Amino acid sequence: MAADPFDALRLTLMEDLLPVGIAVVDRARRGGPRQVVEAFTASGDPLSQLRQEGDAAARAVRESLDQVQPGLGNPVVRVEVRDIPPDPPADPAGPEELQALQEALARMSERLEQLERRLGD
Repeated sequence: MAADPFDALRLTLMEDLLPVGIAVVDRARRGGPRQVVEAFTASGDPLSQLRQEGDAAARAVRESLDQVQPGLGNPVVRVEVRDIPPDPPADPAGPEELQALQEALARMSERLEQLERRLGD
């Protein structure tokens, strides 16, 4: 939740109360007060049902508010950013591995020289 009380209030209004309010107004417009009361008597959890009914319309309202001012409808969530230290380097290679690496690099260098000679001819 947001640290600022006003941001917390705005977040609650936008995510919880706006969808419920839109659903109540929509029910009142379609069927009058009787249909609004029916939402509270017919369901075991009327607020979640109303929130679900008004979610699509509330999302559209929040997006419209974001077009007026970014972050107004869909609040920007603050995050904490920190550097993660890199993994410690792997154990240094043993003398046998270093010798094998040097031999492989020498072979590669020799083959590159052969290729350059052939391309130059």
